[in-house]
Amino acid sequence: MSDTTTIVWVDASAGASGDMLLGALVGAGVPMAVIATAVDAVAPEPIDLAAEQVTRGALDATRCHVSISDSVHHRTWTDVRALLTGAALDDPVRDLALRVFERLAVAEGAVHGIAPDDVHFHEVGALDAIADVVGVCAGFVHLGAGEVVVSPVAVGSGSVRAAHGTLPVPPPAVARLLTGVPSYAGPPGHPQMEMCTPTGAALLAALATAWGEQPPMTTRAIGVGAGGRDPEGWSNTLRLVVGETRAAEREIVIEANIDDLEGRLIPWAIDALLAAGAHDAWATPILMKKGRPAYTLHALAPPAAADAVRRVFFRETSTIGVREHEVVKHALPREMLTVTVEGQPIAVKAARLDGEIVNLQPEWDDVARAATALDRPAVDVLMVAKALAVRLGM
Repeated sequence: MSDTTTIVWVDASAGASGDMLLGALVGAGVPMAVIATAVDAVAPEPIDLAAEQVTRGALDATRCHVSISDSVHHRTWTDVRALLTGAALDDPVRDLALRVFERLAVAEGAVHGIAPDDVHFHEVGALDAIADVVGVCAGFVHLGAGEVVVSPVAVGSGSVRAAHGTLPVPPPAVARLLTGVPSYAGPPGHPQMEMCTPTGAALLAALATAWGEQPPMTTRAIGVGAGGRDPEGWSNTLRLVVGETRAAEREIVIEANIDDLEGRLIPWAIDALLAAGAHDAWATPILMKKGRPAYTLHALAPPAAADAVRRVFFRETSTIGVREHEVVKHALPREMLTVTVEGQPIAVKAARLDGEIVNLQPEWDDVARAATALDRPAVDVLMVAKALAVRLGM
């Protein structure tokens, strides 16, 4: 097994969209043929892809054009899922694309008060979005990214016209897709406009294994993807930095003993630590001086996220001090598979040792959602999903 892992840092400080990600992938060295082959396998109507070099602000960038014929089809999540399931795609590409579109459908359904399967995608799910999602997924799989770290996402400000009328920026679907992850309007002086599309938000949320600044890595390629607009004084671009990091990584354990925090706030603090970039967070019951029951709250974080994680301790708990120490983490290469239980997609994390799958774990949120939708015990759905994943992994 290699002692290095491919890592991709996505700089979304100027926003994100599907075409920006496509351009950045091509700029980082992903062959256009890899993207086009995957898109052609799914598209029910002709889609043409082309890349050109453009300037955005002061930066040279790659603009990826997605050209489609006028289409009257407004496909639902059920329709798109059928297209992806029946397409001749590599399994990792299909699995990732299914997760992206499911996030889109769930977010749009929640915003408009309809079931995800009944969502008509319109702007976020027409042919160009199918091309964006499938092409980006194929590009990241081609890179072999073991980790994808995404910067805080600039979402913009102001308002935007959509099929449903004028919407605030960030649009409701974008805000929901980026719930629990770092985002902001944009740096001072940015123009009032939509900077992150629903497709871009769903792709980043599905791709990210962590959020934060560029992690320690040896860079091997950089791609700069251009958005369609070129506002004055602003570089409308997204950057991908592709590199290597050693499989044995140095991380930081940050912790504090807490005896005066309402116990129901501990899970909230754990979620906030993970959203700030911690790779893991947990609480241990302890007994402090004078027999006081308490918790030790722990977070395992990469050095790049340490400051953000410390701030969570101070903002979300009652502690006024933390302690920390460096550890070495050895992690198996991981990939995501998708299985379907009675029509409900469930993501499964697979870990390999010397190329052999040694661990398969269905994602609990997907299991819980499927169990609710199917009105079945969660333990049954979990067992079925794991059994399907074992067969798929073989």
